[in-house]
Amino acid sequence: MVKTQAAAILSFYRGLKPDFGLGEGIEVMNPFAVPATWELASQFYEKFYGDARPRVFIFGINPGRHGAGITGVPFTDPLLLEKECGIPNEMKKKTELSGEFIYKVIHAYGGVKKFYGKYFFTSMSPLGFTKHGKNLNYYDDKALMRDFEPFMLSCIRKQLETMPTYRRCLCLGEGTNYKFFMKVNEQHGFFEEIIPLPHPRWVMQYRRPRVNEFVDLYLERLSRV
Repeated sequence: MVKTQAAAILSFYRGLKPDFGLGEGIEVMNPFAVPATWELASQFYEKFYGDARPRVFIFGINPGRHGAGITGVPFTDPLLLEKECGIPNEMKKKTELSGEFIYKVIHAYGGVKKFYGKYFFTSMSPLGFTKHGKNLNYYDDKALMRDFEPFMLSCIRKQLETMPTYRRCLCLGEGTNYKFFMKVNEQHGFFEEIIPLPHPRWVMQYRRPRVNEFVDLYLERLSRV
């Protein structure tokens, strides 16, 4: 076991080596292979995870081009990284819709220090995917989903082996991501319970007038772990 969560997280990201096939037009996006992104991610994790306390895992889908794909930090675009997390950067200040919702939740929870002191955003795939230049979720391509599964399982195991956590976790998305996670969890017994959350992008695209209700829903489900 490494000394801090930050060391474990960064060691995990540094060691990512995808070894699965890709279909026509599909490319892997590894933000941690980009030096500028690695530097920002290192600053973030050392700032908020420089201790050995366990964190509750929150599993997303995979990094997108405008959030973690740029900064290495899930749901945190360059503007949020600077404004909310206090980490200045020279990245173009593009905004990411899901991040807007997540930071509403973080504010309601008590701020970045308190939130990141208990929770850790990870993903079913720590690597992102694009197809013909557009974001691709791992489950949107059946061949990719099949070929990627052993890599995904090894990533979950590695994190559980090196990062102190709990027997309950949360999953972003109540549809395909949750169903797939439940299936592999039934087979491999990673967690005793997986608690689903509506995906932030779905909330912001389809339920935006009710955003405060969904913030409250997040807080209630976060409190179960």
